Amino acid sequence: MRASDFVASYIEAWNHRDAQGIADHLTKDGIYYDVPSELHHPKPELIKYLADFFSHNQHHYSLAGEVVSGENTIAFQYRVDAEADELSEPPSFGAEFVTLEGEQAVQIADYYKKPVELKNRSEADKYAKSGLNEELLESYKVELTGLMENEQAYLNPSLTLPKLSSMVRCPINHLSQVINAGFGMSFFDYLNSYRIDEAKRLLTDNTDPQPAILTVAFEVGFNSNSAFYSAFKRSCGQTPAYFRQENKKF
Repeated sequence: MRASDFVASYIEAWNHRDAQGIADHLTKDGIYYDVPSELHHPKPELIKYLADFFSHNQHHYSLAGEVVSGENTIAFQYRVDAEADELSEPPSFGAEFVTLEGEQAVQIADYYKKPVELKNRSEADKYAKSGLNEELLESYKVELTGLMENEQAYLNPSLTLPKLSSMVRCPINHLSQVINAGFGMSFFDYLNSYRIDEAKRLLTDNTDPQPAILTVAFEVGFNSNSAFYSAFKRSCGQTPAYFRQENKKF
């Protein structure tokens, strides 16, 4: 099964509130890991958990951005919108990281920001509860920045949050907090910020002949031309071709 097919089937099951259908994406011994709540749900328990969840939650789920896949891994972001008109809550976003065994998942790790937080609770208190204090957060930020700027880890098109956490030697949930709170971005936006900066450098390089835009897209870590164009235009407000023309060096 292709990664895109797995994700489409998975999201469809969520939109149909099909607890069994969602659980069927796991192997017999598969685990669903709710990271913010630090809860592990084996497949049989997941069905009961989701049945209860759907009894008092009515939301629509959709893919946000591209599906990223590697050897036995899938990563994607999703968007959650309230379905009931009377619920005027803003959309929320999350990300899931899937470890595959054949065509099913041995683990699905779900990362999302809880919609309700105590506004008077300090960031330090929040991190203290998770074991990530301000000092440790800053340490991980330095380590992560060095990995990106000195080793250019973002050029790896199969880079996922679990892989990056291993490189930084940081727990996955902590690294997610470092990127979200420390840099104010999602994992994919953080990666793409470096990739777009590198693309801008290549697009304005005076080499002769200049590399094709598709070549630039792949060289900076994108898996497809369409994903590159979308991320570039969102970041720069113009297409890569127009950016190259406007910034042509004479």
